[in-house]
Amino acid sequence: MKPVTLTTERLVLRPFDASDAPAVYAACQEPDIRRWTTVPSPYRREDAEQFAGTVVPEGWRHDTAYHFAVVTQAEGALVGAMGLVRLDRLRTPERQAELGYWTAKEQRGRGYTVEAARAVLRWAFGDLGVERMEWHAEAGNEGSRAVARRLGFRMEGTLRAKLPREGTRRDVWIGSLLPSDMPGEYGPSGAAAGTGIPDATPYLPYPG
Repeated sequence: MKPVTLTTERLVLRPFDASDAPAVYAACQEPDIRRWTTVPSPYRREDAEQFAGTVVPEGWRHDTAYHFAVVTQAEGALVGAMGLVRLDRLRTPERQAELGYWTAKEQRGRGYTVEAARAVLRWAFGDLGVERMEWHAEAGNEGSRAVARRLGFRMEGTLRAKLPREGTRRDVWIGSLLPSDMPGEYGPSGAAAGTGIPDATPYLPYPG
C-alpha cells in the first residue's frame, strides 16, 4: 500500500523514516515502554534504525503492518508510535486488524494518544474496510487499557498464557471495536458517546 499521512487538530501521523531513528531510540530507553511492549530490551540504536528505516517501509510495501510516527504539528516532536498490525486477516472475510501504540514519557497526559488513535480508527474503518479492530495488551498494562476504553473498545476478557516473555507465558487482555461502536462525537470526559459507522457486514450477536 502507498503510505498515507493523517492529520488531527494537534498532530501529524506519517510513516516513520530513517531520520526518526534517534527520537525512537531515545523514547524506547524509558522502562515502561520496554516493560509493556514487544520492543527489544535493551533497546539499541541499531534497533531504532532497523525499525524506522527497514521494518516500517517494508510493512507498508507488503501490507503486513502500517506504522505511523505521531508528531506534533507545532514542533514536529515525536509523540509516539501508532500502528495497525496483524493485517493477514484484513483481506479475508474476517476483515480484522489490531491497533497498537506507545507514547514517549514526556508526551503522556496530554490526550495525544487518544487523538491519534481516533484518526487511525476512522481511516481503518472508512478507507481500509476493517470490520473488527482488536486491542491486545499484557495483563496489567493499565495505561494502555485506559486509552482503549476511552476509544470505545469493549473489554472481552483475558487470553491465558498468550504472550511468551522472558522464559514465561503471560496473560493478555483483549478488547474489540466495531465500526458501529465508533462514536460520531465524544462526551466531556473524552469517553465514547453515541454511534458511528454502520457495520458493512450485519452483526448478529448471540441473544443469550
